Amino acid sequence: MAENGSSDVTTVPDGPDKVRKSVSVDATPSVDEPETDAEPVVGDEITAEDVEDVNCLELDFNHRRLKTIKNLENLKCIERLYLRWNLLKKIENVSTLTTLRELELYDNQITVIENLDCLVNLEVLDLSFNRITHIGGLENLTNLEKLFLCDNKIQKIENINHLKKLQYLELGDNKLRTIENLEGLTNLTSLFLGKNKITKIQNLECLPQLEVFSLQSNRITKLENLEKLTKLEQLYVSENGLKEIEGLENNTELTTLDLSLNKISQIKNVDHLTKLEEFWMNDNEITDWACVEKLTANKQLVTVYLERNPLSKDGAYRRKVMLTLPWLQQLDATMCRPQTESLVLSTSTIKASCLQSPKRCNAVLSCNVP
Repeated sequence: MAENGSSDVTTVPDGPDKVRKSVSVDATPSVDEPETDAEPVVGDEITAEDVEDVNCLELDFNHRRLKTIKNLENLKCIERLYLRWNLLKKIENVSTLTTLRELELYDNQITVIENLDCLVNLEVLDLSFNRITHIGGLENLTNLEKLFLCDNKIQKIENINHLKKLQYLELGDNKLRTIENLEGLTNLTSLFLGKNKITKIQNLECLPQLEVFSLQSNRITKLENLEKLTKLEQLYVSENGLKEIEGLENNTELTTLDLSLNKISQIKNVDHLTKLEEFWMNDNEITDWACVEKLTANKQLVTVYLERNPLSKDGAYRRKVMLTLPWLQQLDATMCRPQTESLVLSTSTIKASCLQSPKRCNAVLSCNVP
């Protein structure tokens, strides 16, 4: 990809008989170009010179302050088109780009999803950070695998049931109130619904392949209706109104569980999660040290967050947790050394041990004694 505003063609082998070509066009002035006092032209357009190579596979028009999409009709092989950070208000003049596989329109001023019917080979569509209020216009995009619609003004999940190949759906930071209309998305593996107004976990039984589920910053008060998600590996429900850990009986594949910033006072119902590696419980209401002992069943734990719970005010907090869970590699934001807190040896003791037994000396030094 070209830097500092230069146009460049890069060739990368993509197989024995295929060459990948990409053209990058950036609005940033080159360091070799003379400086001028002229202001950047608002509403710059894509010119014929920008797409001189009609056989290129990739075009980058990020940060060009473009107001319209045009002059792309001669492209014959384009697969990836990047139009991030512009001033586009409408999706237009892309109907000839039937070879397109990836289209990025992130951070523009688009209000309607439209004019995409001919892009039947599209696999990735990013319309995040726009002004879209309604999901539509995707009827012909049956090959879509990833759809990004975060930070818009969408109030309802709809018109995506036909996207049978969809694997990744991002709808965070919208105005959703209900999880609904996901039937048909049987291949979905990642679903992101954070920062909405959702009050209930529901209608997920149609997503048997789901592995990553995020509901951060919503209005959830109960963990429920997750029993069909038997392949779930990562669950993020921080910043809600949860008071109990429950409803995870069938989610035995979980490796990451984020329950931070809730109102939970007891750690329980996680001892069956034998694959759990990341357990985030900071900013809750844990007061009882017996709760930490409940985690001794989770031998695969690598990282635990408990900071800003009442028990973390204990002066021996870190030492107590490490004595209880000596296999941890990280507690809160700090890495853990091997269980050295209980092995406090003076320099004279180490020297004496070395004189008595060189083998023991080597063992002691390998413990990384403070």
